[in-house]
Amino acid sequence: MSAKSGPLAGTGRPAVSFNEAIALSPMTAFQWATLAICMLVLVCDGMDAQLLGIVAPLVIAEFGVGGGTFGIAMGSALVGFGIGSWGGGWLGDKVGRRWSLALATIVFSLATIGASWSADVWQMAAWRLVGGLGFGSAYANAIALAGEWLPDRWRAVGVTTLSVGTPAGGLVVASLAPSMVEAFGWRGTFVAIGAGTLLVVVLIALVLRDSPSFLFARGKHEEARRTAGLVLGDDVELLADRHPSDGDAVAGVFSPGNFRLNLGIGVAFAAAALVAYGILNWTTTFLTLKNFTFEQASYAVSAAGLTSIAASVASGLLVQRFGSRAVLVIASLALLATLIALAYRVETLPTMPVENDRLVVVVLIGVAAALFSGIVACFYALMTYAYPPSCRSAGIGFGIFVGRVGAIAASSLGGALIEMGRGSLLPFFGTLCASALIITGASLVIDRHVLPASSRRTPQAA
Repeated sequence: MSAKSGPLAGTGRPAVSFNEAIALSPMTAFQWATLAICMLVLVCDGMDAQLLGIVAPLVIAEFGVGGGTFGIAMGSALVGFGIGSWGGGWLGDKVGRRWSLALATIVFSLATIGASWSADVWQMAAWRLVGGLGFGSAYANAIALAGEWLPDRWRAVGVTTLSVGTPAGGLVVASLAPSMVEAFGWRGTFVAIGAGTLLVVVLIALVLRDSPSFLFARGKHEEARRTAGLVLGDDVELLADRHPSDGDAVAGVFSPGNFRLNLGIGVAFAAAALVAYGILNWTTTFLTLKNFTFEQASYAVSAAGLTSIAASVASGLLVQRFGSRAVLVIASLALLATLIALAYRVETLPTMPVENDRLVVVVLIGVAAALFSGIVACFYALMTYAYPPSCRSAGIGFGIFVGRVGAIAASSLGGALIEMGRGSLLPFFGTLCASALIITGASLVIDRHVLPASSRRTPQAA
């Protein structure tokens, strides 16, 4: 088998890996389409995942329950997300990211439609748990699949951009839901959003393909060669992608070579998620305790959402240039400093905060959100680099799964920490600050970081 035409043809060079080959080639329409469809899946993921939160007052009123009881339905999707990310990632490594992504999209679409039939909280919780399985699986497989089709020069930016798909979906559904609810009711809105998402499955089946890197790692050499032709032209001769961990071996997530990576990612991701959900879930609570109005406190959360999206994209550019170790260490230390400043400012607020007091708090919350969102996006870029193709989806799923542990801890314990202070927020912010410091330490444990651009070896054309 030899290269007959295309970027590698007629050069007299030996066979190279797919990653080396695409590093020598411009981005093609197929690669851009792959990135766009994976982003569309995650936007739909975010729409379906966050729809319940938007229509919650209507559902609570119809079910005749309190907010605390309804929290069971709200939290079940989070549990399903964690399980689905790990299980779906494992499935992606076994049968391929493409069909696993299609299956995940079908699951969360049908679960959204099914939720429209719920008669009580427990039925809603069951549907949301099933939907969460799809949400998590889609996230792990979309990031793994898109990352494997991108060359090194685009991978970090592409993956961190994908990570904003879910919050972007939340913004989309927040803008559409009021008019849809008015026209169809909350049940009809669930059906419409779920049915619309099902259309994306057609794009996944018709356009997406598993990457040559993954196919080669699974021993499907001939299929890998044919698939590589989608971006490299005619027949090309490929080698397995070289990876720092396992070379050509089919490694598992928990192989000994991944120990420090798993430990560092697991601890850091859980700590980052604890900070993120602590801020996003409890800001309105602790600010209203400090005499902000509900509208003022909600504005702070909205500002955090906007800074989160911008920072997630920017983190990819920073990782690409400076490497993931430097970005994680500096960002986590900056997050620690910001949380200390926010804690001090909130603790010293006057009984009736004036506009300048509120502005400082909103800015600090926005900065904190930008930092923890950039850190989480950096984890995604790191995981697509650090885990070998043979277990990349499962590795990303593992990271998301342990991140859910931190998210659930923050969601469950945040209120107790606020009450523990008896008017003071020091227990709450003390926990967040400790978590930020843990991110720094865990980042140093990781032994397989994205290298800075100045240290990265770039394949050279002959």
